Amino acid sequence: MMAAVLYGRENLQVEPIAVPSLQKGDILVRVRVALTCGTDVKVFRRGYHARMIVPPAVFGHELAGDVVALSEDVTEFSVGQRVVAANSAPCDRCYFCHNGLENLCEDLLFNNGAYAEYIRIPARIVARNTYQIPAGVSYQDAALVEPLACVLRGLEETGIQAGDSLAIIGLGPIGLMFVRLAKLYGVRVIAIGRRKTQLDRAAAAGADELISTERISRPSDVVRNLTGGRGADVAIEAVGNPETWDWAVDMVRRGGTVNFFGGCPNESRVSLDTSLLHYSEITCKASFHHTPFHIRKALDIICDGDIRACDFVNREEPLTKLLEVMRHLMSHNGHLKTAILP
Repeated sequence: MMAAVLYGRENLQVEPIAVPSLQKGDILVRVRVALTCGTDVKVFRRGYHARMIVPPAVFGHELAGDVVALSEDVTEFSVGQRVVAANSAPCDRCYFCHNGLENLCEDLLFNNGAYAEYIRIPARIVARNTYQIPAGVSYQDAALVEPLACVLRGLEETGIQAGDSLAIIGLGPIGLMFVRLAKLYGVRVIAIGRRKTQLDRAAAAGADELISTERISRPSDVVRNLTGGRGADVAIEAVGNPETWDWAVDMVRRGGTVNFFGGCPNESRVSLDTSLLHYSEITCKASFHHTPFHIRKALDIICDGDIRACDFVNREEPLTKLLEVMRHLMSHNGHLKTAILP
């Protein structure tokens, strides 16, 4: 089969490799679509991911496709079914799994290899985090389940309620998912971004107010003005920049919650006003990854038609163009997703 193999920093080759062999409990999926992701761009730029991928390796993790082969002991799926598989599954045995924190599982099994004609889905992911795609749901819509599950968990972790105000910093695909999902929850959304195209997309997704950081160097004053001087109930940082982490803390009300959703570069440090955190009782959280519960819930939201891939995917390219796509996304931060069609 043809697959995209990452050999190191910005070193990617689409080349023939062996179709993965199956072990007990595995299934083999023909990839119909693999969506690009900001994490994949970071992996391409850095040449590795400490927890997910060590080169040389096939990478990519947002996928949907067809079951083409399965181990003899697999009974919950059959050849020909359309499926979406998450990129991980917890062990269900460790301290964190027993305490409802499967995303922090001590033995969290990751799976990469979506940028290929076929991908092996390991037994644990087959059993815990693979789902049949209902009729009427496209491959692209289904492949959106993994990032949407991360966003869904991040939003719910803030405890946000209908009628609350949410300030979202960063309007790439993840930020736009936060906008769209928050509107489904009945939340007032203040979208903060740099480019006009991003702000226009946020408005189309339902954002109530828009703030351009090209014109305003520190948007916290504007957020406070829009919320009667108090600040937003919740602020979510979806950029991954120490400066914008600081912005997020400065724009929430007393008793508000900040979610540092965007991961900063390694060795990053932030300096926060301890008096502000203490006397305003600000809750600071961070969200990493997803759980099987949120994967299932994200799929239900997509099946209901409330969130569609067409709002976050604007290009289709063959696997042979993946290197070109990665270079483009690396130099155009915040652009929408590309659907890779192996």
